[in-house]
Amino acid sequence: MAVQDYIRKRFFPHLWCQGCGHGIVLNSLIRAIEELGIRKNDLVMVSGIGCSSRITGYVDVHTLHTLHGRALAFATGVKMSRPELRVIVPMGDGDALAIGGNHFIHSARRNIDMTALVMNNQIYGMTGGQFSPLSGPGVKATTAPFGNIDHGFDVVKLATAAGASFVARTTTYHVHQMISILKEAISHKGFSVVEIMSQCPTYFGRKNKLGGAVDMLDYFKSHTTAKGSDAHKKDPLMIERGIFVKEDRPEYCSDYDMLVKELQLKGDA
Repeated sequence: MAVQDYIRKRFFPHLWCQGCGHGIVLNSLIRAIEELGIRKNDLVMVSGIGCSSRITGYVDVHTLHTLHGRALAFATGVKMSRPELRVIVPMGDGDALAIGGNHFIHSARRNIDMTALVMNNQIYGMTGGQFSPLSGPGVKATTAPFGNIDHGFDVVKLATAAGASFVARTTTYHVHQMISILKEAISHKGFSVVEIMSQCPTYFGRKNKLGGAVDMLDYFKSHTTAKGSDAHKKDPLMIERGIFVKEDRPEYCSDYDMLVKELQLKGDA
C-alpha cells in the first residue's frame, strides 16, 4: 500500500497555518504506518480538540474526533472492546496535559496498548495563542503578554513517572528520527508516549520573536541533542531526543482477558 492511500485527499489542502509543524508530523506518521505495513482496517486514530487534533480528518483509517481532553478515554474504550486493533492518539499540549492530564497519567499507569503522540508547540494555537502547560517560564502568549511565570511539564519525565512503558522525544526537524521512533512506538506492546516538538510560527514564533518556520526548525536543530550525548553533559539546557524508556511490562487488555478467562473457568463469570 502506498503512502497516499492513507490520506483522505478530498480534504486537502489542509487547514493548518503556513509553516505549522503538524503537517510534518502527519507526513512522518503515515510513512511510519506504511513502512510497518499496517492495514487501514486494523488502525484507529482518536483525537480531541485543537490544531493537532485536525490530523484525524486527513487520514483514511478508522477515526474518532472526540471531546477536548477526552481522546485517551475514547481510545481506551476502543481498545478494550477491540484489543486486536492498533490505536494511535494524536494530542496537543492541552488535550494531553491540561484538561486531559488525568486521562494521560492513568492511561500510562494502566499500560494500555496504544500510542499517544504529544505534539508540543508550547502554545494553544487554535484558540488564539494562550500559554499551555508546556510553555514554560518567560514565554509570551495572549494570556501572558508580559511573560509566563508557570513552569512547564517535562513530558518525558511525567510519562515515565506515570508508568508508560515506552517514552520518547523528537522534533519536526528530525524527520528520519521521528519516523523511526514512531515505528517503534506503534509496534511496542504497552502505553507508548512520543513527544514531538512542533513549531507554531503563527502564534508562538511571532509572540516570542523566534522568526518564521525555518528559523524555528533551526532552533530545534541547534538546541536539541541525542540522548546521552556529550553536548547535553556540557550544556544541561540542551534538550535530549531519543528513546528514554522501552520496557516489557504486563499490558492492560491482556491482563483483563486473562482475568475473564480465569473467572469463566471457575464459573464466576
